[in-house]
Formats: sequence, C-alpha cells, structure tokens
Amino acid sequence: PERAVAALANLRDYALWKRRPARMVTRFRVNRRRVERIISRRLRAGENRIGEVRSKNILRAYGFMTHEGAGGGSAEEAVEAAERIGYPVAVKIVSPDIVHKSDIGGVKLNLSSGTEVEDAFELMMPRVRQRAPEARIEGAYGEKMLPRGGEVIIGMSRDPQFGPMLMFGLGGIFVEVMKDVTFHLAPVTHDEALQMLVSTRSYEILQGARGQRAVDLGAVATGLQRISQLTTDFPRIEEVDINPFMVGEIGREPFVADASITVRGERQ
Repeated sequence: PERAVAALANLRDYALWKRRPARMVTRFRVNRRRVERIISRRLRAGENRIGEVRSKNILRAYGFMTHEGAGGGSAEEAVEAAERIGYPVAVKIVSPDIVHKSDIGGVKLNLSSGTEVEDAFELMMPRVRQRAPEARIEGAYGEKMLPRGGEVIIGMSRDPQFGPMLMFGLGGIFVEVMKDVTFHLAPVTHDEALQMLVSTRSYEILQGARGQRAVDLGAVATGLQRISQLTTDFPRIEEVDINPFMVGEIGREPFVADASITVRGERQ
C-alpha cells in the first residue's frame, strides 16, 4: 500500500507540473552596443578580467544602479573628482589585476574632505604596490557614499556543459564564512529567481528576522534576471561577481557597490 500511495502522489505531482503556467522570461530594455564596445576593447588589449569601473559600466547598460564616481591618476585628480562628486566619498584602487581590493588596503570609506582624500591616496598607493607588486595600477576611483542596506551577492559562473549558472547568497564576508549560496541555470524567470532566495538558509534574515530590516526581495530577483539576460546575450562572459549588491527596504532601488566580470577571447 505504501508504494501504491507513493506512486499516486508522484502522478499527482507530475500532473501539477504539467499544468504549471508557461515560463515567461522577461527581456529588459538594455544597451547592448555599449557592452559590446567595452568587451571588444578589453579583449583587444589582451585583458580577460574587467575591473570594477568598466564592469559597472557594463552593468549600468543593463539597468543596474551604481554610485556616481570619477577616476584620478594622482592625489590632486582624486581630490578634484571628490569635489565634483560631493562628500562623503569612497576611494578605491583601480587595477585589472586586483579583485579583493579591501584585503590589500585598496579601499577607504567615508572620506569627508579633500585632505582626507589626498592622505588616503598617498597612503594607499605604496601600500598596494608593496602587497601586490605584480599588479598594474591605473590610479584610484572615487565614489559617492550612499546609505548602506542589506548586503547580498549575485553573479554567474559559466559551466562548460550546462552554461550560465546564476548564483545568490548573503554578501560581504558572509558568502565566505557561511557559504550559504544557491544556483540556477539561466535564463531565469522572476518566480524562479525568487525561489533561489527562498532556498537559502539566510532567507529569514532577508525577511527581517531577529531585528533585521526586511529588504526588497523582488529587487534582488530582478537583479538576477538582469544578469541572466546579460550572460545569455554575451556568451563570452565567463563570470560575473556583484559583491556586495546593496538592497534596502521595498521601494528603495538597490545599487552595485563592487563588481568584476571575466570574459574569454576567441576559441582557438
């Protein structure tokens, strides 16, 4: 009897699966031409890893919000950029060879004056060169500091057999400490993206458990959908890493705090 009941339950589940609504994959209005230009120029320059600034330009073309920012190759240029952006600002090292900038002292936050920006630049450059002597340093990048929110990580890693695998988890240091991440093949629907969030152990935290503020889960799902479209539009993109992706309460637009993209050249 138990096997018969289990068989009937499976038949019911299959019938429900057959009657499920058709998958509706959203296509957003994007600027593919801008992304094509950035990727082509990086590949012509012999670079497969796209740094934070250009990665954010790619993501901005696909509807992601990023900080207002400007680059500088000297302390004076960094201060001028900060004056244009408006304080407080964050200053980050710019290098195609450095992924984890904060690990080597390549990030300074909440700088509120030109003197602080100048000091941060002059301290940052020798420290980074000492800790990453092989890295190519292009200067520093100043960004407007915005109110922080919940930190999540969203991204993609292209599997050689299955194709683009979307990834979601808590951002910042939590992705390495808790290792609570989930994956889904692209393209992904909005409901499938939401299910990625639900399937993690940290879902209750995002909902506001234990005194935490609830975040806009729909905005996170939309971000996953935008990455899904980007990586299906551009098969050359091997990896996308947005960490952290800052999300706030419902109605507050999330923004990309840090990002990197890896692409491949023509196959031999």
